[in-house]
Amino acid sequence: MLKDQQVGAVLPAQDIARARAYYSEKLGLEPENPDDDDNLQYRCGDGTGFFVYQTSNAGTAKNTQMGWTVSDVKATVQELRGKGVKFEDYDFPGLKTEDGIATMPDGSAAAWFLDSEGNILSINQTG
Repeated sequence: MLKDQQVGAVLPAQDIARARAYYSEKLGLEPENPDDDDNLQYRCGDGTGFFVYQTSNAGTAKNTQMGWTVSDVKATVQELRGKGVKFEDYDFPGLKTEDGIATMPDGSAAAWFLDSEGNILSINQTG
């Protein structure tokens, strides 16, 4: 019943104004509901989207919470770095980043960054 339905992510923010500024200035996204002061609704490619709401729980998750699929991770990382986005470096068994990008055995690639609220976000390129 759900497999053919659209799905979207929900992200927490301690400071909704700070989150709005980050998503606009760093990621080039504008909310669909610019007049709301306690939540933000964003639309991205192919009708997908995500919701940001104000809560004191923001930044407590230690896992990737949302990601975008891009055609070129390296170019996207470079563009976002130009806007001040800082990418994370990881060195775990089976996952090591070089210059912020992990290349997987199947040829796919990924990079991770934190938003203004401490949420872990990713960009991904299939192999």
